[in-house]
Amino acid sequence: MKDILVVVDMQNDFIDGALGTPEAQGIVERVKEKIRLYQPEDVFATRDTHEADYLETREGRLLPVEHCIRGSEGWQIRPDVTELLDESHVVDKPSFGSLELARMLGRLGEKEPLRIELVGLCTDICVVSNALLLHATLPEADIVVDSRCCAGVTPQRHEAALETLRSCQVEVL
Repeated sequence: MKDILVVVDMQNDFIDGALGTPEAQGIVERVKEKIRLYQPEDVFATRDTHEADYLETREGRLLPVEHCIRGSEGWQIRPDVTELLDESHVVDKPSFGSLELARMLGRLGEKEPLRIELVGLCTDICVVSNALLLHATLPEADIVVDSRCCAGVTPQRHEAALETLRSCQVEVL
């Protein structure tokens, strides 16, 4: 079985920028430690990516806080996390879950069984969305979320997302 790590949206805007929280800031070192446990070629990352017209989109109307605008400082993955990643394994995603990431890992899963661990931000939005997309794409893969390396929009929503993940047969550490 091949072990894969998915690092979800460890971007400046989610850590200490427009949508940052103390809980997000608190997981950075643990996420970096987790990345170091994997071979670089087995680490993938997502980057929430919006365009300048974000506030005119459906998501922007429902969450009217500009964030992760392509090319901005807030869009960048935190520098000390970026240095641990292979840029060719970073996937820009226009929505909560990444279909491109699911396809990439789906192709890997055709070659050998996978154990996919997810860490990052935000547990209750993008982490849960990607975990469930990966579960749908690779129903026989072991999907795992390390709760110590995730943070939600609020601590309560983090816990609610973890319960949802458990209900959907995602292992929560």
